[in-house]
Amino acid sequence: MPFKANKGRRHRIPRQRHRVTNWPEYDAALQARGSLTVWFTAEAIAAWRAKPRTTRGGQPHYSDLAIATALTLRTVFRLALRQTEGLIRSILHLLGLDLAVPDHSTMSRRARSLALPRMRRGRRPVHLLVDSTGLRLCGPGEWLVERHGSRTRRLWRKLHLATDADTGEIVAAELTGHDVDDGGQVEPLLDGYGGPIASFIADGAYDRDDVYIAVAARSPDAAVVIPPRSSAVLSATENTKPTQRDAHIAAIAAHGRMGWQRRSGYNWRALVEADVSRWKRVIGDGLRSRTDDRRATEVTIAARALNRMLKLGRPEYLRTA
Repeated sequence: MPFKANKGRRHRIPRQRHRVTNWPEYDAALQARGSLTVWFTAEAIAAWRAKPRTTRGGQPHYSDLAIATALTLRTVFRLALRQTEGLIRSILHLLGLDLAVPDHSTMSRRARSLALPRMRRGRRPVHLLVDSTGLRLCGPGEWLVERHGSRTRRLWRKLHLATDADTGEIVAAELTGHDVDDGGQVEPLLDGYGGPIASFIADGAYDRDDVYIAVAARSPDAAVVIPPRSSAVLSATENTKPTQRDAHIAAIAAHGRMGWQRRSGYNWRALVEADVSRWKRVIGDGLRSRTDDRRATEVTIAARALNRMLKLGRPEYLRTA
């Protein structure tokens, strides 16, 4: 994205090269991501059984934490529900625990209304990076489409992410239909985050008045860094009360679009694209659930799993070229 303005000659721009300075620690963190002790915790074992119900209705056998642990194992190791059931049974057997194993039907049913805590709500203002990507639904694989062509129209959903630029953690995630515009999901993302904002950085798809209004309503002093479209004009109050968008248009006119990107901090938006890439490499580029309520739970579980992986260790880079 930083060289999109030079698309016609970007092949001549050399790629940056970096060296990881904390490789031993990062290598250990990568190995820990596959450890069962990271995902099957002692807290989950202690709270495996559901608390007695005080209201009318049937008594659940498994707590929300137990179901969330099972669905997390399914997401991290890319398993079907029946294979997840078998994995949990083997773990409990190896640990010598006399606990019941939730069957695949129970996991599927509880995923529709599973209560999960908010991902993170810090006290300090954060620099929010927002972007969206597509996740495919169940359908023909890439090889089948390339070899024989897809006979049916492939369906997909749009994933909207808000990440912390400093830590890389996902602070809010929304799953919508593929025909929903990006700017219309800013308010749900901000509501899902719920904390103070230092800056809001997004691409040109979010160049809308309601996006500026939504950010200002929650953090009036937050900087909104969104590139105006090429045909953008100044507002009617440019002389009396210029807006942040007016300042962006003036800066682009004075320093060029590349100069504005460096001065405004817009280049930090590349970090959220790295988060999207990490999602598709670690979690996958598709959704396994068959209904929208289960897919929303699947997305939340995946975001929490990626945040947990980041806490195990992150690489520290040093630019070499």
